[in-house]
Amino acid sequence: DGQAIHAGLESRDRLSLGSSCDAIYRMVDEFLGASKISGGTLVDVGCGGGALWRVVSSRFARYCGLDAVRYDTFPADGEFRRVNLDSAEWPVPAASGDVVVAIETIEHLENPWAFMRQLCSLAKPDGWVLVTTPDQTSVLSLLTLAIKLRFSAFQDAQYPAHKTALLAIDLERATREAGLDVVRLIYSGQGRVPGTAWHYPKALASVFPRALSDNLMLVSRKHRA
Repeated sequence: DGQAIHAGLESRDRLSLGSSCDAIYRMVDEFLGASKISGGTLVDVGCGGGALWRVVSSRFARYCGLDAVRYDTFPADGEFRRVNLDSAEWPVPAASGDVVVAIETIEHLENPWAFMRQLCSLAKPDGWVLVTTPDQTSVLSLLTLAIKLRFSAFQDAQYPAHKTALLAIDLERATREAGLDVVRLIYSGQGRVPGTAWHYPKALASVFPRALSDNLMLVSRKHRA
């Protein structure tokens, strides 16, 4: 029933502890700064505890977070909307975000193509849509796939929180089919050395970003009306 579904969603959502890693937040913030994107409303889909807002709040006038769970750390100055991101209907006005972000969220969902259509709907005409996900073609992920027959971010320990592994080309295809223009792919520049807890030196990761990054971000933009 509805209560059981909601309880399952909340349990699955809490597996992520409502946050991602600082390298991903920095990747988003650096892109916004380099592109001189500011003002208006940021819609954070799969917002967790709102950690992204603490990094980019100076760039926007308003913050709206969407998730299945409201965490105690969600910013007091933000607007929260409880949403089942796997559902077909979201209680959020269309064209409400100047920038719509989904940080490490799409891999948790059952239908990435439907999710991208929802993100497109949320963005204003000419608005930006930023989506991050694990980089399945990193050295770590490909080596893990060769040895364990599954990507590094999709081991048994990550299931059922992590459901859908997407290659960059899958993300690009879903983005275009949703009606968004693909602008570029950006890699986090932080990646774990296989078999260790160490990370590659930043200078080395900047030379081989795809191979040595744990995460990537697809930047897209909605067509003008």
